[in-house]
Amino acid sequence: MVAIEPARRSFRLPRAKTVVFALILAMTAYVISHNERFLVEPDNPVWQRYQSFQWWLLPHGVAGASALLLAPLQFSDRLRRRYAVVHRVVGRIYVAGVFVFAPLGAYIQWINEAVGASRSFTVAAIVDALLVMVTTGIGLAFALKGRIPQHRQWMTRSYAVALTFFEGRLILGLTGLDRPPDPAVAEIVVWTCVALAILVGDLANQWYEMQSGRRSPAR
Repeated sequence: MVAIEPARRSFRLPRAKTVVFALILAMTAYVISHNERFLVEPDNPVWQRYQSFQWWLLPHGVAGASALLLAPLQFSDRLRRRYAVVHRVVGRIYVAGVFVFAPLGAYIQWINEAVGASRSFTVAAIVDALLVMVTTGIGLAFALKGRIPQHRQWMTRSYAVALTFFEGRLILGLTGLDRPPDPAVAEIVVWTCVALAILVGDLANQWYEMQSGRRSPAR
């Protein structure tokens, strides 16, 4: 009798989308631990600096966290196909979050000028807020018209712009440029992240289109 060997399971590398969102999750965890720990530390000296606008931080933080943490669910094709209602609800939360945290972030930065922040940071916050609101609004308009490919592309750009909040802090933290903080260096990093946000979103769109083309059968 010939022994039958058990079938070997082939090892599959994780999908690029999975790797990207795992990195985004790791970036989020790092920034929260490294930069935003003061939120759960009432005696932290940083609250003295934020005293003039500390009550605006709550709606800004809640809206921003809701939008940025739930957004990756919107890029799941499986979730969109099987749970369309959940996809729409999460999408509405993201849109609402953007139109709350973006203008509040710019307003907080404007108030922060009174305690020594640079005007350049305020302008960067305003530009970033306008970019994320415009891209989100266009994405929403395409969704309402049922033009899903264009909706996905613009929401990808929107999410790429929104992530600049984490990216600047990640770069400054990992490189040690925020210890001690150097406003001139921070301005360069922030403006670079803002300037490259749309490009990063378009690169993600092109990657998705190439992967979709490979999976689709040839006619």
